[in-house]
Amino acid sequence: MKSHKVKIIFVLLIVLLLFFSTINVYISYTRMKNTVEESIANQSLKAAQSIASSIDIETYQKFLSEPGKNEYYQAIQNYLIDAREKLDALYVYTLEIDNPKVSKTMILGYSGKIDSLMDYPIGEPCTVPAEQVKLAYEGKTYVTEVLKDPDYGDYLSVGAPIKNEEGKVLGYLGIDISADSINQIKETVLKRNILNFVFNGVFIFIVIGSFVFMQRWYRREVAKEVGYTEITYQTEIKTLITSVSSLRHDFSNHILVLHGLLKIGESDKALQYASSLFKEVETIESIQPDIEHPGLSILLQTKKVAALNHRIDMEITISPVTFDRIKTTDLIIVLSNLIDNAMDATMELPEAGRKITIDCSSNNTHYLFKVTNTGPEILDKELIFKRGHSTKKEELGKDRGQGLFIVKEVVKKYNGKISIESSEDLVTTAVVEIPLK
Repeated sequence: MKSHKVKIIFVLLIVLLLFFSTINVYISYTRMKNTVEESIANQSLKAAQSIASSIDIETYQKFLSEPGKNEYYQAIQNYLIDAREKLDALYVYTLEIDNPKVSKTMILGYSGKIDSLMDYPIGEPCTVPAEQVKLAYEGKTYVTEVLKDPDYGDYLSVGAPIKNEEGKVLGYLGIDISADSINQIKETVLKRNILNFVFNGVFIFIVIGSFVFMQRWYRREVAKEVGYTEITYQTEIKTLITSVSSLRHDFSNHILVLHGLLKIGESDKALQYASSLFKEVETIESIQPDIEHPGLSILLQTKKVAALNHRIDMEITISPVTFDRIKTTDLIIVLSNLIDNAMDATMELPEAGRKITIDCSSNNTHYLFKVTNTGPEILDKELIFKRGHSTKKEELGKDRGQGLFIVKEVVKKYNGKISIESSEDLVTTAVVEIPLK
């Protein structure tokens, strides 16, 4: 059920990522189109301002004083036709704006037939929207959106004032740009930027692929760590159960001995026997080292009880350190495996020679974990870290050769190091160093 929910969340995240990525590409596409349109409008407006400032003001004033298709009209018209051809515009024309709502076309510059130009009436109402006419009436420049006209087609219009030397506005110079020309430029720009859209699409799939890869990698790592933790947990539980069973068995034997001594009237011997048992109880009660790390404290107490059951002399030295820069599960994995290996090795000696010392400390740069035990010499100190290798005898149902391999993997994760020293005098020391940074 939990796995099913995780899959649903995962699919939902991918869908959301695709949705927002698609929205992002669409917005980028729309912005690019709008940017092209704005750029064309701004360039056309600059052209209108340039043409308006270059027009023959004296000739235009004479035309305005005698409006008609005379020599002044034709002179200005030829100038506008030449400008239209250079700009590749739809129309270039002059306007009269004497009210804030409607403008009038005075002279039209168009590269069609001269007859059709001569037929175009002076003072014909222009299709420039009232909003832009109002701006022109106030002496400002204007730019329209793409206008849809059934007679002249779709176009964008801009206008700039025509002023005399005194700065008085005589009229307006208008330029109409065909929507077809604008669309062609948009298509050219979009084609040039198609690689950007392709890159965005590829980037989206790379992100999704990376997300999928990281998710699967994370699940594998979690499963691996859970597996290591489960192995350690089961091992410690088995050790604890064995220790409790051993204590229970010993307790039953002690009760039988005491009962037998009292039954035959040997009260002094029974008291002496009880005193020796009391010392053992005191020893067990003393197995509560003052350790700031709860997980480490429980582990070492469990190992101490196990050592007592196996008649192993175990000494523990713990510095007042929290060991909080290493995860509890990793700390338990490292120490439990090292101590278990030490106990297995020590058990091969007679009871009098069984000894283990555990030292957990810290300096300015590292955590130091040292486990020393008596036991047979280890001849190949590199081979023992390989998966499946074990110096212990094979036992049915036991997976040997995993402990030190797992320890090395955990230590490597923290950029630490592990070393094993073993000598002929039956002493082996394992040292783990974990850097604090």
